[in-house]
Amino acid sequence: MQITEKQLEQVNSRIKALVSAGSFYGKKLAAAGITEVKTPEDFLKLPFSEKKDLRDAYPLGLMTAPEEEIVRIHSSSGTTGTPVIIPYTRKDVDDWATMFARCYETAGITNKDRIQITPGYGLWTAGIGFQAGAEKLGAMVIPMGPGNTDKQLEMMIAMESTVICATSSYALLLAEEIQKRGIRDKIKLKKGVIGSERWSKKMRERIAAELGIELYDIYGLTEIYGPGIGINCPGGEGMHYWDDYLYLEIIDPATGEPVPDGEEGEIVITTLVKEGAPLIRYRTHDLSRIIPGECSCGRSYPRIGTIMGRTDDMMKIKGVNVFPSQIEEILGSFPEISSEYQIRISHLDGKDTMRIYVETTGDIDFDDLTKRIAERVKSRIGFTPIVKAVEVGVLPRSMKKTARVIDERYDEN
Repeated sequence: MQITEKQLEQVNSRIKALVSAGSFYGKKLAAAGITEVKTPEDFLKLPFSEKKDLRDAYPLGLMTAPEEEIVRIHSSSGTTGTPVIIPYTRKDVDDWATMFARCYETAGITNKDRIQITPGYGLWTAGIGFQAGAEKLGAMVIPMGPGNTDKQLEMMIAMESTVICATSSYALLLAEEIQKRGIRDKIKLKKGVIGSERWSKKMRERIAAELGIELYDIYGLTEIYGPGIGINCPGGEGMHYWDDYLYLEIIDPATGEPVPDGEEGEIVITTLVKEGAPLIRYRTHDLSRIIPGECSCGRSYPRIGTIMGRTDDMMKIKGVNVFPSQIEEILGSFPEISSEYQIRISHLDGKDTMRIYVETTGDIDFDDLTKRIAERVKSRIGFTPIVKAVEVGVLPRSMKKTARVIDERYDEN
């Protein structure tokens, strides 16, 4: 999908601001002698920006607007390395709320809904993003924040919440608790807006069935405003994103070259109007594809497919490159197991070992099931894992994101 004339004008405005502010990217451009882009071909010559650039700019090297115009900072939720600090102007905060409100509207949520927000507040963009968008929409906000499941359910019943905002892991935990306590008839939820982590089709179907609600997959990352830059619609495949605020490319992660619409690759995002910390050609490492053509819902905003994983998710086991999504797809073909799984990779006796833990009901023959799963993985990926079956509920649940891949090889060094 080629960049438009208007988007090029917006990029040039951001280039001017970046160079003027002397931010990390402004210095890159100045060093390359780039002051503007006139054509789509010029745009593709602009250098990428990476997470490392943002970390190197710590604490306020990304700040492009004057400090007196900065009203807030957020930080990425990553637990390793130097944090990334993103400054926001008042306009950035308002633009983000507008995009988020648009997401709610796309999901059919209105100002008559009562929206219960469970993601975290603070430096993380999640909680406050969900709240600002709901307030912009005019809906009633129930800003619970994370954890305290007893209180969550108490408020959900008392306030007759109609929308739940959560990570998929916590939505599943709540669904299981509601079933366990036999209180589903007291729950008035109609929709769920789920973000922050990739989730399988099986997990989506399980949450939707157990809560009896429609689910919407929201997209975003702290470096690019936060959640709310895209969402799936009721009528079509994939997620609409807001091309009046963002320009998205899909590139081959190995070569950096654009791939044709419809082909999978890495999402690269340029912010078109962001003031506090504009980013140009930012490599997200998220894997998706541009969905060409018109959506059956009638919206004209472009679409990307469901996030398939990340370029840095890849595991190398016994010389074979494996993505968690491949294992997830295989497990999804077994109706006997639940949506929850865990992969543990270790290095024993001089060789790599993969153990896959799955959940199933107690009336299934565990030995037969694990043998069939191991054979399916071997035929699809090329090596035989150790598969262990446990009863539903044994694997850990999380109020935030669930760690489904644990690579113990690094712990053993």
